[in-house]
Amino acid sequence: MPITDTTRVQLREIIARYPKPRSALMPMLHLVQAEEGCVTLEGIEMCAEELGLTAAEVTAVVTFYSMYKRRPIGDYHVGVCTNTLCAVMGGDTIFKALKDHLDIGNDETTPDGKVTLEHIECNAACDYAPVVMVNWEFFDNQTVESATELVDRLRAGSPPKPTRGAAALCTWREAARVLAGYPDGRANEGPSAGPATLVGLRVAEEHGWRPPDRPGRGDRAPGAVEEAAAETRARSGSTSASDAGAPTAPTSGTTPPAGPARPREEGDRP
Repeated sequence: MPITDTTRVQLREIIARYPKPRSALMPMLHLVQAEEGCVTLEGIEMCAEELGLTAAEVTAVVTFYSMYKRRPIGDYHVGVCTNTLCAVMGGDTIFKALKDHLDIGNDETTPDGKVTLEHIECNAACDYAPVVMVNWEFFDNQTVESATELVDRLRAGSPPKPTRGAAALCTWREAARVLAGYPDGRANEGPSAGPATLVGLRVAEEHGWRPPDRPGRGDRAPGAVEEAAAETRARSGSTSASDAGAPTAPTSGTTPPAGPARPREEGDRP
């Protein structure tokens, strides 16, 4: 799909959000990707023209960030996390199985244009490893069987509901438009945190734990830190900062005392 005059107008809308025009480049590239399915040379040149940059400067950003694609992406970008925890929990096995099942390699698209497969870095969902993401929506605690069923449903046109986040999947281009700063109004459709993320909160509620009431760092009364330190020392039976185990800085111009001498051994340099 070629870039239109409407795209140029929207690029300028994005630029207007920022005090410095160059700061708008990344969402501008997401908008180009939403229109074209990837970032083409035409899109690069349009962004460069609007920002007063060279095509080389824009290309440097495009090629640095892995979320920008230079080749068309399928309707569904399937990312299998192969970072450390997901990998050892089965991510590597899932990725290999999907490559064999779809008969494509990394960062390749099925002939029907439905699914692009890629191994991705950590997406901060380690408590649900192994994780698969479809257009950046989470599918947690995956297995080879569940991941295979997932891609089959994507290709059949009946995408399943993500584990968390939106209630239904959008296409790759629709997701890119959201990343460009044009919300689709669906951000709060589903839970953003699942049971594993909320374990600490549940335990705290069961025990009636609450965070301590403490003034903000900038609101402390004069001497409050010293008073708190004195109270801590009193509780521990110490009378000074050094007695309480706090490190003390040497007086200016003096040399800190040396530790106990180690017996000289054969082979030591004189």
